[in-house]
Formats: sequence, structure tokens, C-alpha cells
Amino acid sequence: MAQRYGGKFSPAPPAEGGAIPPRHPFHGRRPRRAASRSNIMFFLPMPLAVRAFAGGPAEMALELTAFGVLILAAWLTREGLKAEDAWLDRKIARRPAIPRKIFGSALTGAGLFLAALGGGAGFLGPAIYAVLGIVLHSFAFGLDPLKDKGMAGVDSFQQDRVARVVDEAEQHLKTMADAIRRAGDRPLEAHVERFQATVREMFRTVEEDPRDLTAARKYLVVYLLGARDATVKFAEYYARTRDPKARADYQTLLQDLETNFSARTRALLLDDRADLDVEIEVLRDRLQREGVRPEPGASNMGD
Repeated sequence: MAQRYGGKFSPAPPAEGGAIPPRHPFHGRRPRRAASRSNIMFFLPMPLAVRAFAGGPAEMALELTAFGVLILAAWLTREGLKAEDAWLDRKIARRPAIPRKIFGSALTGAGLFLAALGGGAGFLGPAIYAVLGIVLHSFAFGLDPLKDKGMAGVDSFQQDRVARVVDEAEQHLKTMADAIRRAGDRPLEAHVERFQATVREMFRTVEEDPRDLTAARKYLVVYLLGARDATVKFAEYYARTRDPKARADYQTLLQDLETNFSARTRALLLDDRADLDVEIEVLRDRLQREGVRPEPGASNMGD
């Protein structure tokens, strides 16, 4: 009879007995552009730092300033891409408070202007480089999102409350991920990543309907804080002892949390569907009282 192969470095088998199937940690996530093209911009100004020490004090000061401005432009561009990725991930989102990519374009032009000015050229040549730098940067990385997304009809006060809770919960998830890496157990890291994906589904559900915050608050605040503290303590203990019973207990805790968070998210979605059915029925009743009759063959959404 065929048997499953397993060993010290093999991933743990999936849980059985009615547990939810494991979700891929990258489920619903987009590739992060901030880690690819934008990082090249940090290396492009390096020749300026070398060339700065080949001239006099004035040239050195000008070229080091240009170097610093271009590095700042690269950092702003990367942060702008991160903010845009977060904006794209959410169905309801505010535009970034600071247009980082636009500032990055302007600073790229300023850095190129200073770099060309240090070469002894007149004013026209550096100005052309500055304009080209701004235009090419804008084409390469685009502009920041300049408008809110999906905010029509949303209570801004409630949305701000949700944003604060979600930001705090994201910090708890980040602390969990950092702690479990210190334990040096790759299967457990993968399990924590799956749990994070499950929790982020609840984030998206609450963001789309802030009224769900009351029902989800205990999970996003109390339970997640407990999961964070348990993960930190487990990672410290397991890194020293490699206790298999502690590992099994922690993995069971993760599975229970994942199951409960997933069930709570499904319950929130069912509540939203029930609210929608009520609104539809109320509207249909009003239309019938006004003398508007449904078309033959029309059926309820729940049918």
C-alpha cells in the first residue's frame, strides 16, 4: 500500500477532520512592484558619489547633493508604489495622503539638473535633462492614485474606524511573521502565512461593509492580540528547546484560529446577504404599492 513520505524537512500533512482546506499564502495578493524596478533607482546615482571626490570642493558639494536628491527620489518612488499597491488591493480605499511618486518625479528632475550642472554645462542642458527625467520617471512609474475608490455612499467616520482597527491588526500580523521566522521552522512559517491570508479576508469584508466591524472587532482586536503574544512566546521558547509538544500545541492553536476566523468571515458575508435580501423585498413591496408589477418569470435573488 502506498504511504506518504515524511521526514524532518518535509512539510506537515494537511489537517483532517473537518478543518478548512489550507489556503495559499499568496491568495488574492498582487506582485509587489516596489521590489523590482524601483530598486534599480538606488544604484543609478552611485557614479555621482564616486565622481564627487575627483573635483574641487564646489563640484563635490554639488554632486553629493545631486546624489542625495536622487536617492530620496528613489525612496519616495518605492514608497509610492507600496501605497499604490495597497490602494489597488482594496475595493474601498482613500487616495494616498502624499503623492509620493509625483514628488519622486520632481526630485528625479532636480537631481539630474544638479548632476548636469556640476559638469560645467550651462543652464539649458541641465534643464533639458531635468525635464526628460521628470517625463521618463512619470512614464516608467505612473502617477499616484489621485481619487478615492469605492467611497461613494460610505460613511467616512465608520470607514476611518475600520482603517484604524485594520492598521493595528496588520501590525499584529507583522509581529507574528517576524517572531515565527526566529523559530527557524519553515512549515510553521507557511502555516502562519496561511493564517494571515485568512485574517486579511476578514479585513476586506469589514472594509467593504463597516457595519460588520462590531461583530468582527473581538476577532481583530482581542483574538489577534492573543495570537500575536502566543506566537512571540512560542518562538522564543521553541528556538531554545525545539520541544515537539510545544510545536504541536502551537500548530493546533493556529488551526483553531484559522477555522474560527474563516467561519466568522463567512457569517459576516451571510449577514450581508440577509440585509440585501431584506432591502430587495422592501423595495419590491414599495414598487407593488405604487402599481409597478414584476415582469413575468422574475424571481427573487435567493431563488
